[in-house]
Formats: sequence, C-alpha cells, structure tokens
Amino acid sequence: MYKLEVVEGSKVFRKGGQDIIALQETNMKIPEGKFVSIIGPSGCGKSTLFNMIAGLLKPSSGEILLDGQNIIGKSGHVGYMLQKDLLLPWRTILANIILGLELKGVSKKEAEKRAIPLMEKYGLGGFENHYPGELSGGMKQRAALLRTLLYDQDVILLDEPFGALDAQTRLLMQTWLLQIWGDFKKTVLFVTHDIDEAIYLSDEIYVLSPRPGRLKEIVAVNLPRPRGQDTLSMLEFVNLKKRLLGMLKEDQESLNKAE
Repeated sequence: MYKLEVVEGSKVFRKGGQDIIALQETNMKIPEGKFVSIIGPSGCGKSTLFNMIAGLLKPSSGEILLDGQNIIGKSGHVGYMLQKDLLLPWRTILANIILGLELKGVSKKEAEKRAIPLMEKYGLGGFENHYPGELSGGMKQRAALLRTLLYDQDVILLDEPFGALDAQTRLLMQTWLLQIWGDFKKTVLFVTHDIDEAIYLSDEIYVLSPRPGRLKEIVAVNLPRPRGQDTLSMLEFVNLKKRLLGMLKEDQESLNKAE
C-alpha cells in the first residue's frame, strides 16, 4: 500500500459560463517516507492538486487516498505550508510554532515542552520570545516549517516555501530541510519552480504539463544521500537538469505554437 495516492484526480472550475480545466486526470503513488517534488509552468495545476490533497478543494473526479482511506474534502489529515510563512505578528515565535498543537487540543505547557527542544536543535534556540517582525525571511520559514512538523501528520505539503528567499539563504534552507526530513521520516510533497531545488531535494520529480495540467513524466533522482553543495556539480545532477529543462522547453514551444 502507498502512503498517498491520487487516482485519476481532476479539477474543473466553472467561470463565466465556461468550464476551465485546471487539472486533468492525474495519478500519483507516493511511498511512505519519500521526498517528491512537483514542477511545471505557472498555471499547470500544482496548487490545485495540493488543495485537493489537503481537503480544501474537492476534485471533479477521481480519488485521493491516505493509507488506503479516502480523504476527499477532509482537512487536517496532512500538514500544509505555503510560500508565505503566515506567522501571526502578535504572537511570539514559540507561540506561533505551537499554534497547530493548541488547535488540536494540546495544552500550552505540553506544546511548549515539545517545541523548545526542536527550536534548539534546528536553529531557533534563543528566539522563543522574539516576534516574527524581528526575524529574517529564512528564520521565519524555519519557524513556519517547525509549526507544520509539530502538527504531526505523516504527509507534509510544501508549496514553494523558499521561493521568496535569496539564493544563498535558499540553499542553506534546502540543506536544513533535508536534515529535518531525515530526522522525522515524513512523506513530503514539494512544489517548486526551481529545477536545481527539485533535483537536490527529491527522490522523484513529477513533471506537469501546461494548463490543462496533466502528468507528463515521473523522473527518478538516483543521486546518493546525504547531499551537500558538492551534489550540485555532479555529472548526474547536471545531466538530470538538462533533461528536465528539455521537457519544460518542449512544453513552452508547444504553447508558443498554439498561440
């Protein structure tokens, strides 16, 4: 049994009397503990797919299964982090990180007991009583990701969490994320527009076509782990990047011809 499955999942929106296909019938089979990235041009249905998995949107057709159970329209079964950190500016960093636990009914004392060791281990020690406005973009994303992890679901959806960061901070955050993923053994789905990022992080990459989005190809990333900056210059990395760029270029050329 796979940890997460999307079976012939599709989404059609009705706007102005017309049907707009955001996502064509798509299939995904994600094993437990894998790191899977999803890439494709803007508007290809990546966020729509995530919203369906998170239970925020119901698919027009198909099934979404978590541990074999249908979770269509059921929120709270996966952790979900967006590009914006969405930290509450009036709460301290510690109070933000434990928010999900408090919403699940965990006492503040118990939630803080769980959170503080993680903050110390993952680079936020000493910032417990700071407010979001006092932290850098990278530090705020760390806090948002720890909040998502502490929500304690087996599957985590990350929608371009590092997209607004500068290149140097982004690479540091990617390596930090791999450390956390290795420690927590979560199943991660990661949306990105950055091909280097997708290769560096992932076990598999799902390539979606332009709208109407459909699954174009599943690409295995067989680079050794643990990964570091040297990974970026490996011949296998470079060749895989060329292959993925070629796929996206084909799609863009097809769009240009259609126009």
